Amino acid sequence: MEATAGRRGSVLIVGDVIDDVIVRPLEPVRRGTDTSARISASPGGSGANQAVWLAAHGATVRFVGRVGSQDVERHRELFVAAGVEPHLVGDRQLPTGRIVILVDPGDGERTMYTDRGANLALQRQDLPDALLDEVGWLHLSGYSLFEPSVREAVLDLVERARRRAIPLSVDPASTAFLTAVGVPTFLSWLAGVTTLFPNLDEGRLLTGAQDPYQVVHELLTHVEEVVLKLGADGALYAVRGGRPVHLPAVAVDVVDTTGAGDAFCGAFLAARMAGRDAGDALAAAIAAGARAAGVAGARPG
Repeated sequence: MEATAGRRGSVLIVGDVIDDVIVRPLEPVRRGTDTSARISASPGGSGANQAVWLAAHGATVRFVGRVGSQDVERHRELFVAAGVEPHLVGDRQLPTGRIVILVDPGDGERTMYTDRGANLALQRQDLPDALLDEVGWLHLSGYSLFEPSVREAVLDLVERARRRAIPLSVDPASTAFLTAVGVPTFLSWLAGVTTLFPNLDEGRLLTGAQDPYQVVHELLTHVEEVVLKLGADGALYAVRGGRPVHLPAVAVDVVDTTGAGDAFCGAFLAARMAGRDAGDALAAAIAAGARAAGVAGARPG
């Protein structure tokens, strides 16, 4: 059985809202002095990006997160314009999260310097029961699980969603944070999770396995289905009791990989919520990831 197929209702996403500052060096980086670069700013945040990509693929999406109080209206307008129903809480003490993203001019890979700002202050009262009304799927960015106080609020929401029989998916989001909290601890948070969206590095870290098929085999002992992002090798889908599905990558001239994984996740969930089978959803996800990698910024143009 394919766990995500044909769900009714909105997708509720809990995750970070970030202001990205993207730095693209125009020459080899010269430490200790000037390096010519192209610098741009754009909205980001893994959960926020996923919400926008979901909406871009036709899903009904509700997003909840926390930003600096001075930025509530700006980010609300961006979400509404993208077709997302935003529930943003303004923080009077912490600013909106910010990330400086250094994009490798060779392969488009990113190095990120992260200040999560107001995202670190999400709390129980920011996640009322009404958020779950008419929701058919709950999705979490892994960043929402790494800070103890935020995790407590989010896991409380997860428990309330379970009482309503709302399925749950998680994107692990960061090998650095997975290492910091510890693999056994993170795996313990996956109890009851339907779908996991790791990339290969995250999957290898979580399982100790190297081969992608062995990675998904090990992860299926914790969750019902796994969608493993393989970068240039495409993606692999596996569900308990079923045959794995592998599809190759789409050729693309990589400009910036920021948001490619978020695009992949959003497109996959949107396709499955619409009732498309795993192969179609995987193809849509790979195409969306390629589209994101071929343009600057983390969201649809």
